[in-house]
Amino acid sequence: MNLTEQKIPIPVAPGHRNMLEHLQKAIDFRLEGGAIPVRFAITGMDETHYQCEFGMLDGFTVPASEEPESIFRFIRRKIERMDAFNAVFLVPTGIGAEIGGHAGDATPAARVLAEACDRLITHPNVVNASDLNEMPENALYVEGSAITRLMLGTAALQPVRANRVLVVMDDHEIEMFTNDTVNAVSAARATYGFDCPKIIKLDPPLRMTAEFMQSGRAAGEITGLERVLAVLDENLGTFDAVAIASVIDLDNETHEEYFHRGGEMINPWGGVEAMLTHTVSMLYEVPAAHSPMLESHQVANFDLGLVEPRLAAEAVSLTFVQCMLKGLHRSPRIITDSDAMRESGVLSAADVSCLVIPDNCIGLPTLAALEQGIPVIAISENDNLMQNDLRALPWAPNQLHVVENYWEAVGVMTALKAGITPSSLRRPLAATKLEKRKFEAQRDVGRQRLIKEEYR
Repeated sequence: MNLTEQKIPIPVAPGHRNMLEHLQKAIDFRLEGGAIPVRFAITGMDETHYQCEFGMLDGFTVPASEEPESIFRFIRRKIERMDAFNAVFLVPTGIGAEIGGHAGDATPAARVLAEACDRLITHPNVVNASDLNEMPENALYVEGSAITRLMLGTAALQPVRANRVLVVMDDHEIEMFTNDTVNAVSAARATYGFDCPKIIKLDPPLRMTAEFMQSGRAAGEITGLERVLAVLDENLGTFDAVAIASVIDLDNETHEEYFHRGGEMINPWGGVEAMLTHTVSMLYEVPAAHSPMLESHQVANFDLGLVEPRLAAEAVSLTFVQCMLKGLHRSPRIITDSDAMRESGVLSAADVSCLVIPDNCIGLPTLAALEQGIPVIAISENDNLMQNDLRALPWAPNQLHVVENYWEAVGVMTALKAGITPSSLRRPLAATKLEKRKFEAQRDVGRQRLIKEEYR
């Protein structure tokens, strides 16, 4: 069973409308039997094609009745609930985002955005900082595929008091690294009451390799996934979330170069981690997160010197485990039963008030927001690799707000929460649109003909 990243061009949908259905048909047509897409992004677009990259699970065989639903499945929300203002905050993994492309360096933005809403729904890439996790108190730590399904209307989130977190780790050939990971879990149990039913060591270990796509986006390849799935099958009913710690193969030169180039290089680990957690969360409908284990004593002993601040959390960390343990401790339950999704206290697409993303990013959450009528706030200051024009999509009036920075995003969120059109705060204020409709009698048919005149 393998997880790989694929790239295909897909012809542009007319007027960029019904893109979810258009993309699903195009990818289903190209996939061979048994292959399942698990993660998707449009990395670039022009007048004729979308350049698409997607993680693909190959070799997963189950009866047709047990196959996971398509990642493109969409259910339109019928209402928008107004009793709370809930924002989804995403910084897609592996795209070299200026803010949030490294070790939890989007956390300050998350904490500020959280002050402007009742709930901030975000994902590990935003707040995972190796041995640190300073996510806001009102944040829901949700794996990317679960956020995608929330936006698409096919899943909902139920806040919890705590989870039982099963930890799966490589049986590392260097015992010290195995012991460090176990000690990190024990520290979580002793300090914030973390519930870990057991730690399971994989032998042979999971094989994860970091790679870069032609677009520059970080991805990779995973083999041996069937061993992880066998462990989860064996322990069903004993856990509510899954934490995985394993080695990600990366040559020493690239590892050192990442730190020495002062934040200019794309984080090579995050993309393949997202491929893994998307798959686990999709197949088992539980929160999941991954942390990389150190490869060797040589890597552990790198003298990195003083590193760029966005990389510092990685430079000072030992196991990289604590960030995901703290997040998974209270990560919300994923609800897919249609009746349960309507229960009080469960957050569905109807409860999402806005989506905040870096500019140029078009993935399934963006397309879901477009179809659901959810306002989108795009941050132009958060540079990244994606080559898309969000303004080209067929947004409803006042649905897309492109702002300079996260300070301005807070202002737009506050305006939306207050029911104020954000553009009314800017000057010059556009003239009020006036239309005149004039009717003329038509004797031959006994009807009136509408003559429309527009004034500005």
